[in-house]
Amino acid sequence: MATAVMTMEPETTTTDGVILTESAASKLSGIMMEKGMAGTHGLRVFVQGGGCGGMQYGMTFENAARPGDQVYNQHGMAVYVDPTSLFYISGARIDYIDSLMGGGFHIENPQAVSSCGCGSSFRTAQSHTGEEQAAGCGYN
Repeated sequence: MATAVMTMEPETTTTDGVILTESAASKLSGIMMEKGMAGTHGLRVFVQGGGCGGMQYGMTFENAARPGDQVYNQHGMAVYVDPTSLFYISGARIDYIDSLMGGGFHIENPQAVSSCGCGSSFRTAQSHTGEEQAAGCGYN
């Protein structure tokens, strides 16, 4: 008896973790080529305290996962997320949008209950320790 295994692109099969669009991966790959990091580094996505909403997103390049990281391989790009950050951004979709007003990375985060006008700051209903989060700056 044979067992069939069906594979699909991450953005159509997962609601956990971090979803990197093809557009974002392409832009990141270009940046990594310019910096001489292609093939040796991946993208670290993290959350830290600060910003007008209480939490803010961050991204940087790293050459390896850290202990405890979740690693998502999408469109040829390794994405590293630590467990605490994953609590705040599980299911988030990272896209790159290029428009006449300028391009930039955009994060759609289903965990965010509000976000600020700056685009990189947000608030969740609870912290990773289960505490209620204070209201942010009032932008939604």
